[in-house]
Amino acid sequence: MSLVFPPHPVATLPVVGSGQRFPVRRIFCVGRNYADHAREMGALDQAEGREPPFFFTKPGDAVVGGEGEISVAYPPQTNNLHHEVEMVVALGAGGANVTVDAAIGLIFGYAVGLDLTRRDMQAKAKEKSHPWDMSKGFDQSAVAGAIRPVALCGHPAAGRIWLTVNGQPRQDGDLSAMMWKVAEIVANLSTLVRLEAGDLIYTGTPAGVGPIVRGDVLDGGVDGVGTLRARIV
Repeated sequence: MSLVFPPHPVATLPVVGSGQRFPVRRIFCVGRNYADHAREMGALDQAEGREPPFFFTKPGDAVVGGEGEISVAYPPQTNNLHHEVEMVVALGAGGANVTVDAAIGLIFGYAVGLDLTRRDMQAKAKEKSHPWDMSKGFDQSAVAGAIRPVALCGHPAAGRIWLTVNGQPRQDGDLSAMMWKVAEIVANLSTLVRLEAGDLIYTGTPAGVGPIVRGDVLDGGVDGVGTLRARIV
């Protein structure tokens, strides 16, 4: 087979305790998985209780990250870039229509991530009932630290998830507050698409999302998983 041009390189993330790197295939994100964040976005109906999970995607090559300080480019076409700290699930195996009990066995490891959002662009798209892909799936919109394998961290179900901007607290929650737990997320998503090794799933963010500007330094972490530092440039 002759290709018109060489294939683009695969985006990868480092693996804690290993010289190997994790190749990223696709990126899925869960929307409004913490009740306090759903409330701050005006999107939680208490009468309905737990709403079904919904997902959006980012291109696999939107990921940027690793160990040490991560430089993240401020994207064009926005004056209101927002941070959302999340725990990221990295799949080491795949499947379709996976049960909740089997879903946990697909997970290779976990990482700390930032889902960056062009909030002004998203708001305008929502007003017009337009797709809001470009508010979420732009270049370097999926920030992630190194992946910690399950063998080193188990499967975190509780623990602090937090973010500071220039040393000032912005987000502070607990994994136990996720409305849909990790195994449920993986199982539900597998009914919509066939999951494969290399897929990343951003599992939602607690309350406190807000704007960031060029020069800001973001420090975030998830208990038992790790930390990350990102500078907006």
